[in-house]
Amino acid sequence: MPTLMLRTTLLMLLAGPVAITALQVREYPLPRPGNFPHDPAVASDGSVWYTDQSNSFIGRLDPVTGKVTDFATPTPESGPHGLSVAPDGAVWYTAQRTGLLGRLDPSTGKIEEFPLPSAVRNPHTPLVHGGRIWFTDANNNSYGVLDPKSGQVRTFTTPIANSIPYGLAAAPDGSLWIAQLGTNSLARVDSGTGTLTEFPLPDAGARPRRLVVDGNGIVWYSDFGRGYLGALDPRTGKVREWRSPSAHAGPYGIALGTDGRIWYNESGSGLMVAFDPATERMDTVRIPTPGSVVRNISVDRTRHLIWLALSGTERLGSIDLSAVH
Repeated sequence: MPTLMLRTTLLMLLAGPVAITALQVREYPLPRPGNFPHDPAVASDGSVWYTDQSNSFIGRLDPVTGKVTDFATPTPESGPHGLSVAPDGAVWYTAQRTGLLGRLDPSTGKIEEFPLPSAVRNPHTPLVHGGRIWFTDANNNSYGVLDPKSGQVRTFTTPIANSIPYGLAAAPDGSLWIAQLGTNSLARVDSGTGTLTEFPLPDAGARPRRLVVDGNGIVWYSDFGRGYLGALDPRTGKVREWRSPSAHAGPYGIALGTDGRIWYNESGSGLMVAFDPATERMDTVRIPTPGSVVRNISVDRTRHLIWLALSGTERLGSIDLSAVH
């Protein structure tokens, strides 16, 4: 290889990840003053639901018209946190400050609340799975499941003290996975019994915050504490890691893009990072408004859009992957 070409190649490698100039974050300002969008979720019609944690509203954005519709939670100052759209279109959310789960009927706007036991009084991340609503409680080292038909709630305590059960995701085999932010551990939950199995991460300083499971059962997670993207193969226990592009990155929300890449947010830099598992290349897209923290991500797989709750800026955001899927 000629010397000049070799030098250029080395400089490109040393430069690290580069911005994906063709992709941009489109922002949608939200009208209610003090709006603090926390979690987004996409419905089958393409509408985007989100929690307004500060004002205790559930919001709906129509991306085509830009219209935003708000629904007040029945219990004032309930602090809606996580949000998930069920296959039947119902919108489920966790009312973290008041120990409730809420179900919003999009056809009527009516919200039904389900009180939770004291063991899970600060519900965090919800997940509709198998007709039931699973959720973590990061404040009480616990997780639980609600049967909406009977109203029955089962609660479980994590084995490790101060484990902080945080992110929650489903796997192709029907199991659930929890990111335990207070320790260097991921946990697999049997959705039939609720039994939890620990998967320790090799570095004692690892602090997984959010996670997602791909079609092969690989668990991808954001290591908020160390600034890494990680991947666990549960079949072998092998863990692979890649350092995030920025110093003090604080990886947070994470999702599987329709382009085959792992997308996650650096909460410390205002960048979205796209990781290609095939090439192990990382590219970045900057969020236009400074101060945005993406705590969770939702993917519209039909329209090839990634949706972001831009916490701290009173905005939602989207990235269009239709040209690269």
